[in-house]
Amino acid sequence: MDDKSQLPPTPGLIALFGSGETSPTGHKIFDYILQKIPPSPRIVLLETPAGFEVNSAQVIRRVADFIHQHLANYNPIIDIIPARARGTPFSPDDPEILEPLWQADLIFLGPGSPTYAVRQLRDSLAWQMILARHRLGATLALASAATIAISSYALPVYEIYKVGEDLHWKPGLNLFGSFGLPLVLIPHWNNHDGGAELDTSRCFMGQVRFTHLMEMLPVDQIVVGMDEKTGLIIDQNGVTCHIIGQGGVSVLRTGYEHRYHTGQSFPLSEGGPYIKPAGDDGLPLAVWQQAIAMASNKSLVQKNNNISPSTAILSPPSEILELVKQRQVARANKDWTTADIIRAQILTLGWKVEDTNEGPILLDRG
Repeated sequence: MDDKSQLPPTPGLIALFGSGETSPTGHKIFDYILQKIPPSPRIVLLETPAGFEVNSAQVIRRVADFIHQHLANYNPIIDIIPARARGTPFSPDDPEILEPLWQADLIFLGPGSPTYAVRQLRDSLAWQMILARHRLGATLALASAATIAISSYALPVYEIYKVGEDLHWKPGLNLFGSFGLPLVLIPHWNNHDGGAELDTSRCFMGQVRFTHLMEMLPVDQIVVGMDEKTGLIIDQNGVTCHIIGQGGVSVLRTGYEHRYHTGQSFPLSEGGPYIKPAGDDGLPLAVWQQAIAMASNKSLVQKNNNISPSTAILSPPSEILELVKQRQVARANKDWTTADIIRAQILTLGWKVEDTNEGPILLDRG
């Protein structure tokens, strides 16, 4: 392992949404984290949690449109990664599809199925890249299904609430395990869609069922419940948690429950003894070394007005130039689906489009 791979990691923020990632509260949460990352950030949105749905592209596109419309003042460059299902052309193990992750300042995963997200991401290249980028400073923004999926134990919401399976937990992606924090994350903590007739709090489980679910967890687990339209910002460098939004956050473990409200902060030690892992802890060495190399390139890019350090080719074939023009038209019309299809087509022809504030750059991948 070379000296660079031994550099101490500086993890980025983690923003957890109790719900409402495209609501006014979501705007406040995104605004908070975008102020703390580099200007003109590269934002990568993954389809994975909703990859089983036929409209997964539209599901994640709503988030992209929200950022375009409400956070344009940050001049974000947005990539959507259609990493929908293993064993398909849109796999979370496909390095070409995942390439934008290497340069991400902010990575977002959101709606869908928690258990599906776990199945598709566990031990995948996508998840390894996400972990590596986060340990090197990228911010993670996780909402809905993704918030549950990164827990040490994931709540199978659909299976219990919709299908009627017996109460149980599934092993989660355990994002915080490397930091010594055995966290179970529950969004929609104060949901009341069921009205007076049905208790749908605790992410649609209701208090009675959730009490039984708590009893099924190992005794060392800490449950963090986030109200709807509420965000929890975890700063692992300052070792604090900060609450933004309309509600509060409940921290439960055997013997006690602490309740915190919007505007308040509390120490990360509420979740257990915090440990900062080595950068490559639990990661393939090749992924970590690639992440280090790309992070170095990213620093060079930022020093040169966000222009890619790769060699730009000035005379690509006319058919490629025409595809780039068509993609620009689609982007101008906010037809993001068509733009993504054209981008993939350009990739298959041996070229890559890099979007910059000055316009698209074509790079020869041959």
